Amino acid sequence: MATEHPGDPARTLAVLWRTGDRTARKDLGVDRIVAAAVTLADTEGLTALSMRRVADTLGVGTMSLYTHVPGKAELLDAMVDAVHAETPRPDDVPGGWRGRLARIARDNLDLHLRHPWLLQVPTHRAVLGPHVVAKYDYELRAVDGIGLTDLEMDSVLTLVLGHVRAAARIAVDADLTRRDTGLTDEQWWQAAGPLLARVLDPARFPTAARVGAAAGQTHGAAHDADHAFTFGLDRILDGIDALVASRQ
Repeated sequence: MATEHPGDPARTLAVLWRTGDRTARKDLGVDRIVAAAVTLADTEGLTALSMRRVADTLGVGTMSLYTHVPGKAELLDAMVDAVHAETPRPDDVPGGWRGRLARIARDNLDLHLRHPWLLQVPTHRAVLGPHVVAKYDYELRAVDGIGLTDLEMDSVLTLVLGHVRAAARIAVDADLTRRDTGLTDEQWWQAAGPLLARVLDPARFPTAARVGAAAGQTHGAAHDADHAFTFGLDRILDGIDALVASRQ
């Protein structure tokens, strides 16, 4: 479930671009506060995040944080912006625009797996910070000049990153399930597969029985997250390829 995220635009932009960072304490500032908040969210989840918890982590009073960050919503925006600086941005990715988009997708998947709390942050209103903007600019250049309109370039990136976010959510949920049950997906399938075979009537569900058996044999489980991510990404790239080709 997405967390509430009602950050005030003016206050948020002041924090993101550091135009309102008053250094009343020389040992405290937005960067240090944000780094502590990211670490807390990474280790304990977004539900553990509060101004008081961050202050306790830093060994300062809660009111000291408000000198630099107006509130939790603005802090969360700054956290999102900060971690978006982590994605690699090489200029020499092979494979043309398709290779560049595939690399962007993989790097963004890695980002979400490192910081799964990102999946709880609504994305319909972009965080307009310097790191998010720099990342957006770099990723748009992957498809610049290949025949798409500016709007289509933005839409292509939205499509690819939406697939990444969906794949990351499945991967994070799978990891939580493995931790809760103490079973890998393969171990679960080894136990559940034979039991399912006893009750699943191929005459009643012929397509499900055939396809399910093929998937189980291939993946050694009911689902393979990496295969699903790669397959879906390839089909998205195929669709973009067809759009580009239609312009030639």
